[in-house]
Amino acid sequence: MSLVSLPDGQLVARCRTGDHEAWRELVERFSRYVYGISIQAFRLPQHDAEDVFQDVFARAYEQLGKLRDDEAIRPWLGQLTRRLCIDRLRSGSREQLSEDDIEPAHADDTIARLDESLTVHEALTHLPAHCREILDLFFACDESYRMIGESLGLPPGTIASRISRCLAKLREELEGRKPAADPS
Repeated sequence: MSLVSLPDGQLVARCRTGDHEAWRELVERFSRYVYGISIQAFRLPQHDAEDVFQDVFARAYEQLGKLRDDEAIRPWLGQLTRRLCIDRLRSGSREQLSEDDIEPAHADDTIARLDESLTVHEALTHLPAHCREILDLFFACDESYRMIGESLGLPPGTIASRISRCLAKLREELEGRKPAADPS
């Protein structure tokens, strides 16, 4: 199994053993997430976002042993990023501000959207290559059926059914990741 397809918990476990390739994969897997929180949720200038990025992964490397649940790496990194963004904003402010004053009102919604994006991205890695390719062309590259058909050497009419089948596979993958609902 390649590191890219390892579940988060297994990747973290390999990082704990000192596996440098696993650490590189962990940083790669969560780099857009950490950077997205800094830029999109907290609207940090690029140089501050880069500093937060470096601090997050430096602290994560040093404190990985404190993580109680290896599967909880994403929310742990998210909270660490949030705290470091708030610290960065606070240090740049001339007046003493509370966390409530400094954290943007939309931060939770932005972080939730970033979480969803990362979940979909992770689920895509578990799909066959042909599904990843066609879904990427259609959704990420915004290609038409005709353009996708030309690119893949398939009739445009076939593209719709392939997209539909691949979306069904993606849905199955995502539903397999949902935590069970708490009984009330």
